[in-house]
Amino acid sequence: MTKITPTVASAHATTGPLVVAPVYDGLCTFEFSIVAEVFGLSRPEMGPGWYRFASAAIEPGPLRAHGGLRVTADGGADLLEQADLIVMAGWKGVHVPVPDELVQRLRKAWARGARLASICSGAFVLAATGLLDGRRAATHWRYAKALQAAHPSIDVDASVLYAEGDRVFTSAGSAAGIDLMLHIVRGDFGVEAANSVARRLVMPPHRSGGQAQFIERPVPADGDQRLVQLLDQVRADLQAPWTVDQMASHVAMSPRTFLRRFVELTGQSPGQWVTAERMEHAKRLLEGSALSVERIATEVGLGSLQALRHHFQQQLGLSPRDYRATFGRPQSAGV
Repeated sequence: MTKITPTVASAHATTGPLVVAPVYDGLCTFEFSIVAEVFGLSRPEMGPGWYRFASAAIEPGPLRAHGGLRVTADGGADLLEQADLIVMAGWKGVHVPVPDELVQRLRKAWARGARLASICSGAFVLAATGLLDGRRAATHWRYAKALQAAHPSIDVDASVLYAEGDRVFTSAGSAAGIDLMLHIVRGDFGVEAANSVARRLVMPPHRSGGQAQFIERPVPADGDQRLVQLLDQVRADLQAPWTVDQMASHVAMSPRTFLRRFVELTGQSPGQWVTAERMEHAKRLLEGSALSVERIATEVGLGSLQALRHHFQQQLGLSPRDYRATFGRPQSAGV
């Protein structure tokens, strides 16, 4: 069996969970890079218990990756036997069969306690193991119907960025893999560690909403410009209550028609969308203003500090004051 050693990129030896990314011919370069960036980059500030990382060739070479690259892995498929977490970074195609040997290796790894994760089309590999049966799973919205048709016993959710259940994790389209990897870091090492990794990636530690907002839809008809104008109006006055009836009245629609067209346009219910906008504005104020947290809760229309705390804990796993301490400018961080 190949013994795992620190990767070339890791100048500091670590002793934490071993993350293994299977490498195959036609490797999805971006998805693999996400895994290597989060788990394989040297992070001495995290201490010796940080992740170890290895790539494992699951088929004979030469192996190529998107972009004309040739790939040499750290070892062979036997590295999967040592892994604490295996991340399938995409797959060759939604209709490309998954080798039985890989299926069996993944099932054995899960049976001994390892976690399995996938990014984008990698969900088709995990689906082939049967471990997603009866569970909710995510994949790129373009592949959701194909995954559901091929595996009817899986609850395929095309709206979420990621899903998890019983040590099996799946994520949506490519960039959603970053969200899932940060989620795993957050669960393993806590909020501060995930925030630190997110900072180095120059992205938020947790994105609100799901991938429904990215699903291709026809350009709104001329009449739907009323909704577009309404969204701008709501953003400009987030302190207003903005009930469904009020918004429907603003665009001269019945509440039922308004709800249907609003979801078609944004991928969210009016309540979800307004809350997400209020949260984004609250984060901007926490990052860049010296307003008190109580004042910010009022400014964004959440009404009370308790409501602001609730949404921050639910969406980000930290309090508004902790968020300000992490991401605020020095002059506002102590407020």
